[in-house]
Amino acid sequence: MRKTLLIAFLGTTSLLQADWTNLWPSAAPGAPQPPTGTETTNDRGHKGMIEVPQYWVHLPPEGKANGAAAVIFPGGGYSILAMEHEGHAYAKWLNERGIAGIVVKYRVGTGLGYQFPVPFLDARRAIRTVRANATKWNIKPDRIGVMGSSAGGHLASLCATRFKDTFTKETADTTDKLSARPDFAILCYPVITMSATGHSGSRKNLAGENASPERLKKLSTETAITKDTPPVFLLTTSDDGVDCRNSLLFATACKENKVPVSLHMFEKGGHGYGLKGKGPLAKWPDLLDKWLAERWKH
Repeated sequence: MRKTLLIAFLGTTSLLQADWTNLWPSAAPGAPQPPTGTETTNDRGHKGMIEVPQYWVHLPPEGKANGAAAVIFPGGGYSILAMEHEGHAYAKWLNERGIAGIVVKYRVGTGLGYQFPVPFLDARRAIRTVRANATKWNIKPDRIGVMGSSAGGHLASLCATRFKDTFTKETADTTDKLSARPDFAILCYPVITMSATGHSGSRKNLAGENASPERLKKLSTETAITKDTPPVFLLTTSDDGVDCRNSLLFATACKENKVPVSLHMFEKGGHGYGLKGKGPLAKWPDLLDKWLAERWKH
């Protein structure tokens, strides 16, 4: 009896000991790795000055899993990562609905050379990593989406629109040869455009201080939507500090390209609320729940 209990305890403990795993098999491409000790974590769990891009797998109970997964990109203006309320909290919410949540610690940080395409390389690698591990993690390769908030929403929108881009340093192994196209995209109060309507901090950190108009247009994802962009769930509020017109631009371009899009704009709520919106906004996760359920009906 004691032996059985011990085995059960150890099995439970191993499940609780999930941790970060490196995204790349060796040095991540695109920028030099900073010295050990560079990475920071504040008292809110926000991470910055990322040394090594990594991912954390949250799997739903085996009997509840529906084969879907969302690769999650926390926001933070491409400067920090709001890892808890826009990362792990989302993953746990998804798990309750049978969906795996893979939280990505993509490279951000001032002065580390992490401008485009560095965060995008990490995001694409994360999608491919989930596909590479689909059988192991009880995930269906055609049910892998992306979820991002704020600047993480911009990164998710890059994945949903520029998945055909190629980078020479992405051909190192079999994982990099898998598709980087997500099957759905959840964009929560996202940065979308690199124009004046967008977010100046995200623009500066991703595109650079004096980015050319051509570079800014390339990174404005409303200009990159095609008929192959996957179905999109968009969330915003009219009083958001990241102008709600970011979401409206993306939704309009989806409409023009016949991409299924579900747009939800609330009057109040501000920015960065994650799952904890107040007033009518508190119901937004229910809307996402129903939208996700529709994805697996056919």
